[in-house]
Amino acid sequence: MSSRHRAAWPLVALFTAGYLASYLLPTLVGRLDDHLPLTTPQAGVLGSVLLLCSASAGFLLASRVERLGARRLSRAGLLLTAAGYGTAAATTVLPLVVAGAAVGGFGSGTTMTVAAGRIAARRDPHRASTLGLLAVSATAGALYLILPALGGGHGLPLAAVAVVALLVWPATGHLPDSRDPSVATVAAPLPHRRAGGVLAGAIVLWALCQNALWGVSGRIGTDQAGLSEAAVGAVFAAALGAGLLGILGASALGARFGRAAPIGVGTVLIAGCIAASARADGLTSFATGEIAWNTLYPAVLSYLIGLGAHLDPRGRWAVMVGSASALGVAFGPLAGSLLSEHAGFPVMGLALGTTLVLLAAPLTLVAVHTTTRPLSFGLVRRGGLASPGTPPVPVPPLGTPDQPLAPLSVTGRHLTRRALSTAGPGTGPGAGGGAGDGG
Repeated sequence: MSSRHRAAWPLVALFTAGYLASYLLPTLVGRLDDHLPLTTPQAGVLGSVLLLCSASAGFLLASRVERLGARRLSRAGLLLTAAGYGTAAATTVLPLVVAGAAVGGFGSGTTMTVAAGRIAARRDPHRASTLGLLAVSATAGALYLILPALGGGHGLPLAAVAVVALLVWPATGHLPDSRDPSVATVAAPLPHRRAGGVLAGAIVLWALCQNALWGVSGRIGTDQAGLSEAAVGAVFAAALGAGLLGILGASALGARFGRAAPIGVGTVLIAGCIAASARADGLTSFATGEIAWNTLYPAVLSYLIGLGAHLDPRGRWAVMVGSASALGVAFGPLAGSLLSEHAGFPVMGLALGTTLVLLAAPLTLVAVHTTTRPLSFGLVRRGGLASPGTPPVPVPPLGTPDQPLAPLSVTGRHLTRRALSTAGPGTGPGAGGGAGDGG
């Protein structure tokens, strides 16, 4: 393992613990529906509550990580995650399950906030975020294979998230104990407010479209494609494996083609995959749509997270992008259920795909606008267009009053025409007379 990857592993571990619950959402909601006195919509609402609490933690703590300390905040998040999900797993009392899921969701969001902020401060945030997505996808894929073999009950997925949070605890010892001294003490304003706002708003809808399909994919496979539950599970396992390949490809590609092309083109391709998957009428079409979609989705998500990190090196936009994604994830299953119930799966897929095609334009424009970095008026760099690390020298803006000039008196001998001439041979002290001197 390279030194850069060794330095990133605590953040990757926190990233995994923070994102795992959303990756396990289908099985979480399914088991709550099967083993607790809840209807399918009620179980979906409980899953949405979990993710809304996770998103609220990100929005609340985005600008407070440095003040509270990364180590302290991450440990608080892991404790809340373990205690909340552990309580929800250990009881069948519905109010306690709801409260535990809400507390665990807030803990997951807190952990994710620390991870996203620290990843954004790294030299290559895109590579670190792809490592995090790779780790959480691998962990979720393993759990999807292991949990069915362990039996029924609503608590197994919740307990798995709690155990992962406890296993990640040692990673917090590698985080700074207090505020990062490399950051200025004066709170800097949030940069790129307009671009960041467009990005966060678009990602809410982007994530909603993805998880609207994910929330009803099982029903598409069993009800429309006519597959058995075991066959649908095998397709999901293959799709998660393809997602790992997509993340590895995004990590290897890096920023060779910038961020705009992977985000824009990838979003349009995802729209086609969603429309195709929603129209599946057999094993081949269902597997093709799901596998292609899961290959592209995490890869494009890694570029979106990297774009948020690029907007603010302190990680505030990266945290808000992650929270916006969690917000969309929270309402995705509900949107998918409503659309499929009232319009059918094919129309749902067409609506979601069209929305994604429309979202590709603003996401691409944000990537283009914020990564070209033209020289701004009022900033001068020594030596012309210097390297990105060169500190800018501020220039007073137009309209600034001139500074008063102090009078300067010159005393001494009378200045002759020669004394005011240009420098050249024979003009130094002691030089002989010349044409310029009438002596």
